[in-house]
Amino acid sequence: MNRHQTKEVYTQGIISIIGNTLLFVLKYYAGVASGSIALITDAWHTLSDSLSSLVIIIGTKISTKPADAEHPFGHGRIQLVSALILGILLSTIGFSFLSTAIYKLIDNEVAQFGILAIGVTVTSILIKEALAQYSFYLARKTGQAVLRADGWHHRSDAISSVILLVGILIGRQWWWADGVLGILMAFFIFKASYEILKEAITPLLGEPPTHTVMTQVAEICTEVTKQEVFPHHFHFHNYGYHKELTFHIALKGSLSLKESHHLADLIEAKIREELNIEATIHIDPLEDMDTQEDINKHKAEFG
Repeated sequence: MNRHQTKEVYTQGIISIIGNTLLFVLKYYAGVASGSIALITDAWHTLSDSLSSLVIIIGTKISTKPADAEHPFGHGRIQLVSALILGILLSTIGFSFLSTAIYKLIDNEVAQFGILAIGVTVTSILIKEALAQYSFYLARKTGQAVLRADGWHHRSDAISSVILLVGILIGRQWWWADGVLGILMAFFIFKASYEILKEAITPLLGEPPTHTVMTQVAEICTEVTKQEVFPHHFHFHNYGYHKELTFHIALKGSLSLKESHHLADLIEAKIREELNIEATIHIDPLEDMDTQEDINKHKAEFG
């Protein structure tokens, strides 16, 4: 993520905090004026979303720090930790929705609001969905899972407001509508939370390079050496803004150590330039490969 994208993330966080704080004031005032405990609770839920935005701002600040002696590969993984925190918060909100909805069904509770509460609820839906779309847009632009998680936090608040509004509009005819919609929306949030947590946890645990990356590396190797060198034994390490890749290539044993080293340096430089990945290459003598078996495996893997 470059400096411009970092600035956009900071801007998104500040806008979210300001928007959530203003909505909290409106919802809390409407809740007190109408005597609605549900709306007051929803107001505090909105204010808690400011915590998500604060996590993003702090996480982004730390993640852009350069590498140091204690963190030789940089601090990029703090973004994954931030996404992990937001995913857990989102699942907690889902449980809150689920339990509230179940209690509404048990108690035969019907939502009751006045005109002020309806207006504030509609405003909240529009603003929170706008903030969600903005977060999703930046997530697609920067590739940051933490922004996608924050977008779902905004959307979860919009969903809770939709549930309140639906309860107002149809609750008098179908008293159970508010509770049933709450349960459905809770499971919708659980699914989003699962995807966010999976997206954050997988790189932390370790993952192989994508087929696209391996294919691009194979093409670079062929371009530099002017021959097939059968790259294999890929190991990938994702540190957020910093990525490390180690793999083997096979070169003719007749090449000198200096010539082999020079080719490896050229390949590593090309990978750094085109893929923004720091590569480390181990060289195998081509004659020591189980030639036909390894060649067939390579061709099956890369087409």
